[in-house]
Amino acid sequence: MGEAKRRQAGGAPTGQGRGGKRTGWMIAGGAIALALVAGVVWLSQPPAAESPSLPVAAADAGPFPAELDRYGVSIGPADAPVVVREFADYQCPACANFAEASQKLKAEFVASGQVRFVYFDLPLRQHANAIPAAMAARCAGDQDQYWPMHERLFARQSAWSDSESAAEIFTRYAGDLGLDQSRFRRCMATDLHREAIENSAAVARQLRVMSTPTVMVDNIPLTRPGWGQLSAVVERELAR
Repeated sequence: MGEAKRRQAGGAPTGQGRGGKRTGWMIAGGAIALALVAGVVWLSQPPAAESPSLPVAAADAGPFPAELDRYGVSIGPADAPVVVREFADYQCPACANFAEASQKLKAEFVASGQVRFVYFDLPLRQHANAIPAAMAARCAGDQDQYWPMHERLFARQSAWSDSESAAEIFTRYAGDLGLDQSRFRRCMATDLHREAIENSAAVARQLRVMSTPTVMVDNIPLTRPGWGQLSAVVERELAR
């Protein structure tokens, strides 16, 4: 029997039946909304440091070959108990999203001496401005401004990503940071750090790192690069 016939058979007034249906939809909609809010809150919370959902090193994984760190750019004490390594491309949108997490890492764990952070350049072929951006960061590093330029490149990625004059934009950033712009331009024009960038990318190939960002806490690759998982794994490894 259809819904209309059931209402007629039961003697329910037509208007009353429609009101009941509306009430049911409102209750269901409210329940769905509450479930969505609860889901967002749950996803935004970092997992507990001992959560079984956190990634661990592969059963046959040896320690990360620390001698390769010299091909990246690092910050933090050399004897820090935990090392976080990121392989990234300045033009990669997902890498720009992860940049906020790496800033928090530097503020909360690197500054306290608990973590050393190593950034490896892995410019992808499809990104025409990836190598110039990596060059800009390293040229700024010649004037002790690597990390400020690093953060600015990610924060303003949309401004230069598809530009045909990215080098001019980077030079403007250098001026904003108080760098000697003539020296910066020479560095960029002569590809002074191209070999260093290529060596960094070679480390990624040697380790079979193919995607960006790839983030590792010691020898543990993150499965969901972001502050929640990153901070939880770091805290777990520090506790050990």
